[in-house]
Amino acid sequence: MPPFSRNWGFFLDIDGTLLEIAATPKAVHTAQADCKLVAALYDKSDGAVALISGRSLAMIDELFSPMRLPAAGQHGVERRDARGRVHQPSFSADVLARAAEPIRSFAQRHDGLVFEHKGYSVALHYRLAPQLASAAHAVVREAARALGKGVEVQRGKMVAELKPAGHDKGRAIEAFMRERPFAGRVPVFLGDDLTDEHGFRVVDRLGGHSIKVGAGATVARWRLPHPAAARSWLNEWLERRG
Repeated sequence: MPPFSRNWGFFLDIDGTLLEIAATPKAVHTAQADCKLVAALYDKSDGAVALISGRSLAMIDELFSPMRLPAAGQHGVERRDARGRVHQPSFSADVLARAAEPIRSFAQRHDGLVFEHKGYSVALHYRLAPQLASAAHAVVREAARALGKGVEVQRGKMVAELKPAGHDKGRAIEAFMRERPFAGRVPVFLGDDLTDEHGFRVVDRLGGHSIKVGAGATVARWRLPHPAAARSWLNEWLERRG
């Protein structure tokens, strides 16, 4: 792992990185220690902590209430900067609704599939029905083709998602790095999923530290075995920071 530095800015994925993955998104809960860890990082880094997640901003806030941290939700589609301003795309809700309906209908017809509407994106989870992986990805790709330009399919761990094109976690991190208190710091990004690879590439290009949590091929330079190890490593930085 890289040697600790005071001048880090932290970008943290949530599911599979800070917290263990659960069977469904709603089954994930934070422990008091998790919230204390994030709050301490925010304090000791002078506010240079952002949560970078596939969850919506509303879901992020619910998990870490009462904190309202800088965050990028829905894989960078929506972003709340350090001043509390929310940046959102000019994307028609009607367009997403047309795409969402066949995906929702498919999930209702198959036990184990979980449909999730996040506001600017929709997800089809198949963790409880892994045998339906190919079919799940096919129905999401078909919804994207029906809409044409302006949307794209995002692959993830046991999930296929449909979201506005041109947004990803890497671009969100770049935006944060142009703003205080992140500007001038060394970016450190912890993630576990395919959706985090965009962030790893950006952080590496900016001379920071990309850290993959868990198994699997990655462009990240460093690796931690599981979320518990990630939390332990972050706590170690806090201890060194005093």
